[in-house]
Amino acid sequence: MRAWWSEYGTFVVGGVVIGAGLLFGWNYLQNSERDAEYAASDLYGDLTDIVVDANVEEAEAISEQLATDYPDSSYAAQARLAMARLYMDENRDLDAADTLRALIASNASDEFKKVGQIRLAKLLLYQDKADEVVTLLAGMEEGAFAARAADVLGDAYVALGQIADARDAYQRALAETGNAATVNQQFVQYKLLDLPVETMSEEASELPDAVVEEDAIEEDAVAEEDAE
Repeated sequence: MRAWWSEYGTFVVGGVVIGAGLLFGWNYLQNSERDAEYAASDLYGDLTDIVVDANVEEAEAISEQLATDYPDSSYAAQARLAMARLYMDENRDLDAADTLRALIASNASDEFKKVGQIRLAKLLLYQDKADEVVTLLAGMEEGAFAARAADVLGDAYVALGQIADARDAYQRALAETGNAATVNQQFVQYKLLDLPVETMSEEASELPDAVVEEDAIEEDAVAEEDAE
C-alpha cells in the first residue's frame, strides 16, 4: 500500500482537489444563475406594475437594466415586448418599432424573436409600410407562428394591391393544423371573402403582348363571321 501510494498518491490527491474544485465551481455557477434569475424576475415584476401605471420613464429605466444586466434572460425579452405595448398606448409608434427591432436583434430565444417580428409587422402596417412587412415576414412559412405570419402578410398584400398573393396568404393562414388555432379563422375567412374579384382585364394585363394581340385578332375574326 505504501509503495502504491508513493507512486500514485500525488495523482489521487490531485484528482480529488480537481474534482472538488469542479464541484464547487459548478455549484457556484448554478447558484449565481439562480440568483440572477430571481433578480431579473423581481425587476420584471416591478416593470409590469409600472407599465400598468403608464409611467414611461421608470419603465424605460427598468427595461434598460434588464437588457444590460440580464440580456440572455427571458425577462429581458418580455420587458421589450411590454415596452413596445406601452409606447403604442402612448402613441409613440416609432419608439415601439425601435424596441421591437432591438428584441429581434438580441440574444432572445427564437420564439420571442418571432413574436417580435409579428408585432413589428402589425406596427409597420399601421405606419403604411406594407412593403417592409413582406420583407420582415419572409421565411416564416413554417412553424408554430406560420399562420399568424400568413394572416399579417395577407393584410400587407391587400395594402399593396397584390390580391392574388393576399388570397394565397389568407388560405395558408386558414390551413393551420393542430388542436388550437393561433389565428381567428372566422375573421380571416371574412377577409378572404372580402377580397375583390380579379377581372379578366386584370388577368389579360399580366399576359405577354403577343398573347393579348392574338386574342384580339381571334375576337375580330369571330365578329366578322357573325356579321357575314
